Amino acid sequence: MAKMTFGPVFTEEGILFRLWAPLHESVSLKLEGADPRPMRAGEDGWHECTIADARPGTRYRFVLPGDLEIPDPASRFQPLDVHGPSEVVDLSSYHWKAGDWTGRPWEEMVIYEMHIGGFTPEGSFRAAIERLDHLQGLGITALQIMPLSEFPGRYSWGYDGVLPYAPDSSYGRPEDFMALVDAAHQRGISVFLDVVYNHFGPDGNHIPSYAPLFTDHHKTPWGHGVNYDGDGSEMIREFIIENAIYWITEFRLDGFRFDAVHAIKDDSDEHLLHALARRVRAAAGNRHVHLIVENEENDSELLKRDEKGEARLFTAQWNDDVHHALHVAATDETFGYYADYAGDAGTLGKALAEGFVFQGEHMPYRGRNRGRPSGHLPPTAFVSFIQNHDQIGNRALGDRVLASSPVDAVKAVISIYLLAPEIPMLFMGEEWGATEPFPFFCDFDEDLNEKVRQGRRQELSRLPGFDAGDLLDPTTPLTFAAAKLDWSKRTTSDMLDYYKTLLDLRHRRIVPLLKGAVGGSAVYRSAGNAIAVDWTLAESRRLHLRANLGNAAAPLLEPRQDDTETIFRLGGSGGDGLGPWTVIWSISAV
Repeated sequence: MAKMTFGPVFTEEGILFRLWAPLHESVSLKLEGADPRPMRAGEDGWHECTIADARPGTRYRFVLPGDLEIPDPASRFQPLDVHGPSEVVDLSSYHWKAGDWTGRPWEEMVIYEMHIGGFTPEGSFRAAIERLDHLQGLGITALQIMPLSEFPGRYSWGYDGVLPYAPDSSYGRPEDFMALVDAAHQRGISVFLDVVYNHFGPDGNHIPSYAPLFTDHHKTPWGHGVNYDGDGSEMIREFIIENAIYWITEFRLDGFRFDAVHAIKDDSDEHLLHALARRVRAAAGNRHVHLIVENEENDSELLKRDEKGEARLFTAQWNDDVHHALHVAATDETFGYYADYAGDAGTLGKALAEGFVFQGEHMPYRGRNRGRPSGHLPPTAFVSFIQNHDQIGNRALGDRVLASSPVDAVKAVISIYLLAPEIPMLFMGEEWGATEPFPFFCDFDEDLNEKVRQGRRQELSRLPGFDAGDLLDPTTPLTFAAAKLDWSKRTTSDMLDYYKTLLDLRHRRIVPLLKGAVGGSAVYRSAGNAIAVDWTLAESRRLHLRANLGNAAAPLLEPRQDDTETIFRLGGSGGDGLGPWTVIWSISAV
């Protein structure tokens, strides 16, 4: 395992407790039930203390001048939430059953985004294990788990975490999370974790009281930027980079989704994102580890490939553009940012063929230019979806609008994104047409709760689905409870077989064509609601999409070739063209 700079260390003399607190000359260690004892002040702001009789299960705090008691910023477990004591955990004691697991190649990924608290009625790591057979049978090959870092309160989306080394105690112990990862690996399923390195939550983050965590040189939507390039930034950078390495090595995760990387500001010679990708890949060795970004700026430089076609930094990016184009087609919603994706099907064709719709062009909703060219990248550099936590949760009611859209339209967009050569991602429950909402929820004290309510009203005022009168209170237990999946509806769903059929087809016919596929080889055409997209992929094969995403017949755009094998068809013909909501996938030789 990688050597960690932060957190307790097991030594022959006992357990070494450490805290980097350069803003204080003295720090004490307080074990539960004992008086504080002074720690040794070392070089570069470190304070240390070895306790001979400490052991796994020992609870402790650090005490700053002024008697402020704080948890370990690198705590492995917080049994009593963010303001309680940290607990010593021996992660090496877990016995891995899938010990020979080395991961899966990226082109095999079918991702399933989940929130541990909402995925099952129990909302725990152990309960999630019981549902893995369902995901394996569906054709899922990767879990993407929403953030787990210890957050304040009983429920949260996870993006307000403050202790990044501790899986949130509301879901179970660290060993329970290890068991979930292990059980997934036994079923051939990779596990990715959504991590937040652009900000810390507003409650329970004590680091600024003893270390230079923030800088006023950079601003983010959450306030001052994390100090990745100013005085004292070397240790802040190490704290974050080692956190990623910790999840990869100690918990044997298969990769990450990095939240809002456009908000990570850094003027260092080597940007934090570059250093992070480099060191995580080095720590993973010969394992398959995949790094996904969320990036509103559509910066294709982060996705660049080497001469062998391998990702130099990040493997792929969430592609909101595919989502927006498919959403508009299926729902006819054209307010907010969806207005920029309305019109003919050309926007969808461009997103499928080239990645980004906006590659430097002016985006009216943002009021400025957006993106960089992306057509040179392989299709697997993009993750496509028709639902995710943001696109559902950033609506006043957190409603899954697709669940109430016409069935023909929904099946059409599903067949497009699941069979396209981009990497598909489902949101939990989507596979059986779950109608449970996924609204934003959190659990702070009343002062912060009110600020969240006001902030949500302001934030959502320009987003699709907003109505101030309908906005759910994100802080009540009822809002969290509404987000939990109702698994009883799975057995009465007609949609589940449709997803299984499409994913089986993807694994048999599409995935073998993706390894080694290059960018710059796709072309698209559109006419009204009709699109044609052609990709040149591996094994000297071309993949063809012909679709009509409308209620009226549309042209085929060009005649069918004699040597083309149809592998999927939804809908019927419209004379010499395509009937309403028709989708045809076919393969031919180059």
